[in-house]
Amino acid sequence: MAKATKSTKAKKVAKAKAGARPAAKKVATKAKAAPKKKAKKAPVPAKPKAPAAKASRAGAKAEASSGRLTAGSPAPRFELKDQAGKTLSSDALRGAPYVLYFYPKDDTSGCTREACGFRDAGRSFGKLGARIIGVSPDSEASHAKFAGKYGLPFTLLADPDKVLAKAYGTWALKKNYGREYMGIVRSTFVVDAKGVVKRAFYGVKVDGHVDNVLAAVGAS
Repeated sequence: MAKATKSTKAKKVAKAKAGARPAAKKVATKAKAAPKKKAKKAPVPAKPKAPAAKASRAGAKAEASSGRLTAGSPAPRFELKDQAGKTLSSDALRGAPYVLYFYPKDDTSGCTREACGFRDAGRSFGKLGARIIGVSPDSEASHAKFAGKYGLPFTLLADPDKVLAKAYGTWALKKNYGREYMGIVRSTFVVDAKGVVKRAFYGVKVDGHVDNVLAAVGAS
């Protein structure tokens, strides 16, 4: 009887072990079947967007016509009429230096002061062999009246179509009290005897400008 009891117990233990194994396998299978959770990637900071470029029609027009000249640029060629109705060409100016200054309008305060400044310094420019020439969109008749009123001894060229102004980059966008418009930017150029721009002054202020130009002529 004792032997039978022991064998019965052994069989029960074997059954228990056998029953436990499939359970373990099931657990292992479940563990394998469980999907792995992907690690969350840190969010990539968004790149700041560049501000959109703003351009008005006037600005685009100014950009297209405002090619500015620098020292070493060939001076644009021209043929325009002066206050006496005579045609002056850039070819005729070859062989001697000259000062070409652009101004907005005859007989206005700033333009008058500038013209009188060049007039008063005429002898100093003459000693350096440089000729003074003013240019604006005004007519020949307007130039004649302006020159006569202030005793201007130098040439004033009429550029009503702004052909020369555009060639020199002085016809550009201007701003005044929040208003935008196309107009002449007060500018001066020193051109040498070979027809090369030696100095370019854009957007100048009248006060002290003639002295700066005279110094540039003397240094060129």
